[in-house]
Order: sequence, then structure tokens, then C-alpha cells
Amino acid sequence: MVDTLVCWKCGASLAELPLPLGRRETCPSCGADLHVCRMCRFYDTRVSRACREPVAEPVMDKERANFCGYFEAAPGACRPGDDAAGRAARDQLDALFGGAPEGSPPGAPATSDEAKEQLDRLFGKKD
Repeated sequence: MVDTLVCWKCGASLAELPLPLGRRETCPSCGADLHVCRMCRFYDTRVSRACREPVAEPVMDKERANFCGYFEAAPGACRPGDDAAGRAARDQLDALFGGAPEGSPPGAPATSDEAKEQLDRLFGKKD
């Protein structure tokens, strides 16, 4: 099974576009630039400058078209912001701290005293 190329921003298929992608190529669905760091196989936020290519020039805006000569389109470039792993982590935090009252930010304790008590229990602190 061959991975098809999809837009880094909206996930729309780019199978109809000729390869290699040109510097001015845009997504037919959302209009996003495609010759961008976020669409490259070397893009990796865990490394310096978010690029695994050691000799590439630094690019400040990873979501705008650039002139990088090392660009190689990556099939799995679409990374939605709200994924299952993120939701699971939030659910675990809510379970640990008992959830939050209506209208408060996710993971916020009901009162400052409750928050201090939870932290003291978590770290085994005794008065």
C-alpha cells in the first residue's frame, strides 16, 4: 500500500498534483502553501530548528512557502491538533484531580485549598 500525499493543513488528498511539488504550489482544497517545512519529510519539532537536515538554511515560518533545496514532500504531513492521545491525557488529568467545576478551564481544581491538598497528597507532603 502506497501512502498518498495529503495537505499538511487540511488533510485533503494531493494525488492529482505533479511531483516534485513546486515552490508556489498550493492545496486545491484550502489554499495552503505546500512547499513548506510542515510538509517536508525532514520536519521534526523534537530537533534544533525543527529540521533533521543538518545543512539546510534555517526557515523562520514553517507554514509559508520557502526556497529550501532539501524539501521532500512527506505523505503523513497532516497532524490534526486535537488527537486521541491529547484527549486521553486530558481525561487522565481530570480523573486524577477530580475534574473541574462548570465554566473553569480544563484540569482546574475547584478552589486553591483543594489544589494545594491535591498537590500535597500527590507529593506525600505532611504538615
